[in-house]
Amino acid sequence: MSDFTSGFWSLYVAGITLAGVFACVALLWWTLRMNAAVKPDESTGHVWDGDLTERNNPLPRWWVGMFAISCVFALGYLALYPGLGTFKGMLDWTQGNQYESQVRAYDEKIAPIYAAFASQGVEQLAKDPRAMAIGDRLFMNNCAQCHGSDARGSKGFPNLADAHWNWGGTPERIAQTIAEGRTGMMPPMAAAVGGAEEVRAVAQYVLGLSGGKHDSALAAQGKEKFVVCAACHGEAGKGNPMLGAPDLTDGVFTHGADTEAHIVEMIDKGKTAQMPAWKHKFSPEQLRVLTAYVWGLGGGQSAPPAQQQ
Repeated sequence: MSDFTSGFWSLYVAGITLAGVFACVALLWWTLRMNAAVKPDESTGHVWDGDLTERNNPLPRWWVGMFAISCVFALGYLALYPGLGTFKGMLDWTQGNQYESQVRAYDEKIAPIYAAFASQGVEQLAKDPRAMAIGDRLFMNNCAQCHGSDARGSKGFPNLADAHWNWGGTPERIAQTIAEGRTGMMPPMAAAVGGAEEVRAVAQYVLGLSGGKHDSALAAQGKEKFVVCAACHGEAGKGNPMLGAPDLTDGVFTHGADTEAHIVEMIDKGKTAQMPAWKHKFSPEQLRVLTAYVWGLGGGQSAPPAQQQ
């Protein structure tokens, strides 16, 4: 593999590139030096469609001029910009520098827009039509791919428009979720619960917690085994936002339907789900507006008085 990262290949690419340009220059020079005599309306002898005759005419001067300009432009471009192997060019231009420059210019352009929102708290921003219009665009361009354009999610992706929050629905918790991302893990618990019948019993108990159709007798047996689940979901199954453990009493099953088969599968195999971190994509001001937009979708929880800004 080191053969492909050695300096030889840089020189090889540079040599081939320059050879191609100088070959074009040489061809043009040789053609101009020929001064071949051409008779007016001289035919090459090629005729198509009865009367379409190919004439032996010299190249138009404008075409020759454009060819020469193209060769000069190519050499100038290769001197200023990367194109000759590892040579960076006299301007030291890179895609990364160009991107960062455009991002800075964009940030400077939109800074006054976000400055107008600086004095408003998240809950106030959620009532500002202009801020919500910006939040909607941020959401559509970055979040809708998973959560849907209506933010109602789908299998494996939480509904952001209801009042069910595994990690908490206050502005602070939503901002933390967006910025830092989340990794939710349900470990396989079948071995800790017992055998297949015990797992079924716990599944029936969970169905009963959410008010779903269940076998009461089997659920009563599962209540005792549920103690191994209570470490995360709580004794009453209300969940724990600090751990991302979902509330099992609200009837919301993000990764499947409220059926015994689905719950048994979750207990047997567990589940790992990840929400990526977005703090490197958005500025702090954009994160704040996006937080307000998600909070204002309908299910956001008010922050404690000490946290409100």
